[in-house]
Amino acid sequence: MKFDTIIIGGGLSGLVAGNYLVRHGQRCVIISSGQSALHFSSGSLDLLNFLPDGTAVSHPSTSVAQLVAQAPAHPYAKLGVVKFNELTAKAERLMEEWGIQLEGSALKNHYRVTPMGTLKPTWLTLKEYAVAESENSLPWKKVAIFNVAGFLDFYTQFVVDEFRKWGTECESHLIHLPALENLRKNPSEMRSVNIARLFDQTENLDLLALDLQREAGDVEVILLPAVLGITQTGTLKYLCQKTGKEIRVLPTLPPSVPGIRTQQRLRKCFQDQGGVYMLGDTVLRAEKEQDRVVRLYSYNHGDIPFVAENVILASGSYFSQGLVAAPDRVYEPIFDLDVDFVAHRNQWYDLNVFARQPYHGFGVKTTADFRGLYRGQMLKNVYVAGALLEGFNPIKEGCGGGVSVLTALYVAEQILSK
Repeated sequence: MKFDTIIIGGGLSGLVAGNYLVRHGQRCVIISSGQSALHFSSGSLDLLNFLPDGTAVSHPSTSVAQLVAQAPAHPYAKLGVVKFNELTAKAERLMEEWGIQLEGSALKNHYRVTPMGTLKPTWLTLKEYAVAESENSLPWKKVAIFNVAGFLDFYTQFVVDEFRKWGTECESHLIHLPALENLRKNPSEMRSVNIARLFDQTENLDLLALDLQREAGDVEVILLPAVLGITQTGTLKYLCQKTGKEIRVLPTLPPSVPGIRTQQRLRKCFQDQGGVYMLGDTVLRAEKEQDRVVRLYSYNHGDIPFVAENVILASGSYFSQGLVAAPDRVYEPIFDLDVDFVAHRNQWYDLNVFARQPYHGFGVKTTADFRGLYRGQMLKNVYVAGALLEGFNPIKEGCGGGVSVLTALYVAEQILSK
């Protein structure tokens, strides 16, 4: 099977790179082993919330120069300040064109509401979510928060308690609908995705709208857990029209319904443009000739090789086994690319779970243009993007989404420039 570019990994990085390449005429395949981190998404993409020294960031586009000075191995440092700002603007435009409705800008972070009701800085957030412009206040004085009766992955009281700290009056209500009764009989089925499937049906949305109208009163906004339909679009707009109220959603514990919808939308966009998406397959090994990868073999296709001019490795970090931690080393399992990690295992982590964890910064070593290194030598046609890169801490720096999107766009541009 011959392609222009093979992309390993069907998460955010792989889908962004794939969509950009097929739009520009490349024949691409994405090989995805299964669920990506998008299925556990908060509904937001972080760009840069803190510098490595812990300094809070309000304006990523101007603060990135400080990050480059503090962390020369960071993916943003390899991009450089000018390219960083160019790619953030491009990403914001492309996401809109691909049908992902987001709000936010790299010029200034806004604040998303977490599942616990606290406020966290971020770059882009799906437009249906509750957000604030200030870290010290909410945009509403009176809200009604609804939860599905028996749904244990959304803690209404925690949100109410936090909102009241900001001076926002809160009312909490439970949703009781006949369609939910069968789910409620089995607590293991009362999960966000199963609830969302029920709200794909208009009759259930109509009943929900009546319930919201009856209970909400004179509040400024109605807040719901993010369970409003898994396949249908426009469910929130429909509810707003039916109730005459502004309605926003709040993130739940995983799985993330809006995250799944985002992945589905990006995948559909890729396939509609001619991309080939192979779900449930795993790349097992690669054959190299000198400084190039010439063939890839996967679990599902046995001895039938994948052949391409270029390969993008966007297989994610530990979560998706793009990186594997053995007792004595951290390694990349497909190409055995060089990985930056600390030799002594007891230095991989801090016993304080809230501290900066060293293993978060481990990752694949690359050249300045994100080509993978194998035993110190560059592989000319293997590019690396996203979570498995070295030199950044997605948790403490709040930059995971930005690294995934920007490096994917950058390597796609490098491939097209050939």
